[in-house]
Amino acid sequence: MAENEWLSKDFYKVLGVSKDASEADITKAYRKLARKYHPDLNKTKEAEEKFKDISEAYDVLSNKDNRQKYDAIRQFGMGGARFAGGSGQGGFDASGFSDIFGSMFGGGAGNGGSRIRFSTSGGGAPNMDDIFSMFGGTGASGAGRGQQFGGGRYGYEEPPQPQQGADRNSSIRLTFRQAVKGATVSLRVDGKQFKTHVPAGVRDGQRIRIAGKGKPGVNGGKNGDMYLTVHVPADPKFTMSGHDLIVDLPVTVGEAVAGARVDMTDIDGETVTFKVPAGSSSGTEVHVAGKGVKNGNAYGDLIGRVQIHVPAKPGLGVKHAAREFDKTTGDFVAELAEQRA
Repeated sequence: MAENEWLSKDFYKVLGVSKDASEADITKAYRKLARKYHPDLNKTKEAEEKFKDISEAYDVLSNKDNRQKYDAIRQFGMGGARFAGGSGQGGFDASGFSDIFGSMFGGGAGNGGSRIRFSTSGGGAPNMDDIFSMFGGTGASGAGRGQQFGGGRYGYEEPPQPQQGADRNSSIRLTFRQAVKGATVSLRVDGKQFKTHVPAGVRDGQRIRIAGKGKPGVNGGKNGDMYLTVHVPADPKFTMSGHDLIVDLPVTVGEAVAGARVDMTDIDGETVTFKVPAGSSSGTEVHVAGKGVKNGNAYGDLIGRVQIHVPAKPGLGVKHAAREFDKTTGDFVAELAEQRA
């Protein structure tokens, strides 16, 4: 498409995108419209013309150099600048656009091009420093932004910089077992559902970063992140310590004194066997390897803390046996008494 027609074409409007749309936004908009108006899919005359328009718009805006030229031409046109031929007549000669902007961007007018004169609505000679500053340069004299040439006022604006989107905060509630084992959970952002994995061993109140699930970026910037706060209720039986699971292990006096193999269920409801050594007291820790929290390719332990239990309402026979047991321990009772003193 000829550059001298660009002033009358609003390619951004044709594609339905903003003037600061990214290349990805432009391509996405074009593909959506192309599927709707492509002649192979839509046989109407209106669709054929529409497809030509969106193809022209995409050809210009998807090419970085062409888009820069197009934006410059539109900026000059909307700013009130006039281009006239060598006759000295006022007004606008569209055929001159290709020459002057071709020379600015390296194209040149060619041998057959018309002589171009630039003037502004207030008259006077153009300031070429200002013209070149609009394309990212400073001009021969180092003129700043917003310089006047003639009666008009034009300035170079820095292109909008990409900005990362803001972060989001969300929360989720897991069972204690899900926290121990890890869980895949479903979340929703802007009406769209997605799944993410919560790692094994997560604690109550811990925040997990989910990259790219924050608010959308601006001007092609990347999305922000989501920070997911995990809430885990306490379990009446198990607690976590590092990558180990800890559980109280109730035993009888006889099991603690003589030693015993004590069965108990783990976090999955499976039976595990603790080997309680002889002479264990309350607080003694007994380990079952590999039954704790997953840590990479390894697992922590399940730790049973011995708790010696006695009958709440012992009968006469039990009381007599207990006294006899104390007598058989020799100085043990006296040693305990000294510790309590």
